[in-house]
Amino acid sequence: MDSMKFQNIYIEDAVSIAGPVEAEGKIHDFDFTMEDYYYHEKTFEQAEIKMQRVVIDQLLLRNHLVDRDISYLISGDLSNQISVSSYAAKYYRTSFVGIYSACASFVEGLIIGAKLLDGRSKKRALVLTSSHNLTAEKQFRYPIEYGAPKPKTTTFTATGCVGVILSKKESSLRVESATFGQSIDMGISDATNMGAVMAPAAAHTLMKHLADLKRSVDDYDLIITGDLGSVGVPIFREYLKASYGIKLKNHVDAAMELYYPEQNTYAGASGPTSLPLVLFGKILKARKYSRILILGTGSLHSPVFVNQKMTIPAIAHAVSLEVLS
Repeated sequence: MDSMKFQNIYIEDAVSIAGPVEAEGKIHDFDFTMEDYYYHEKTFEQAEIKMQRVVIDQLLLRNHLVDRDISYLISGDLSNQISVSSYAAKYYRTSFVGIYSACASFVEGLIIGAKLLDGRSKKRALVLTSSHNLTAEKQFRYPIEYGAPKPKTTTFTATGCVGVILSKKESSLRVESATFGQSIDMGISDATNMGAVMAPAAAHTLMKHLADLKRSVDDYDLIITGDLGSVGVPIFREYLKASYGIKLKNHVDAAMELYYPEQNTYAGASGPTSLPLVLFGKILKARKYSRILILGTGSLHSPVFVNQKMTIPAIAHAVSLEVLS
């Protein structure tokens, strides 16, 4: 079984940083916002490293902790060889677990962290992820200075960083269960249409989660996907309806919640920070939902394989969160 339940694993605290475009979008309740993409550093990559360090330092400061109080630092990003996370981790004296599921990395980190802590006492894990629009554009597409045209199916990589502390200390947000996804390849090779690439993986993981734990979509007040965008959302919903007879009524997509249409972000947000920025900046603060299923979605391509005209696999991981009074 790909799903698991956890005993007494909680999200103790969360800290978020949003980029300049995100700060001008629909959500305004972030802990920190960046004035520009450089974040007072020399390069965009160094700016992203700084984002991670600021989030880690603030989590430690707010909870009166030092790095040795954290048993595991679990982190991932979109840079080559998750180098941003690796460079940030070198400043802290704790075990580092580098992860990569593309834009599903945050949810993957939550599952790994919860599993590492499950059944143990007095342990903490710090889970975080980051993405930077201009580092991702340079790596996966073209530097923006090229002025390369993009189709409307393209998504806009969100700039930001979100970190959480997982622990056994009881809080208002419990990590109740989770499901690891499978790599799903539906034969699409267009890297500018990631919504279509990821939608079947999201549907597959959702159905696996429900089947493993003997639940239905009605057991959740809200199901939130990561970054399917305006192209992927209708595919995801139609796939569920056609293949499983499920008509979703309690679903939102983080990619559709970050930006206003006039911001010209194409099909919506993408990147591993899209989901946690929306989750902690809007969904949880609305205090409307008691049980939330988050589905992180990731397109597992690289520039090398895309240039070789290979099809693109995708992944989705699921975590069930309980909001306690």
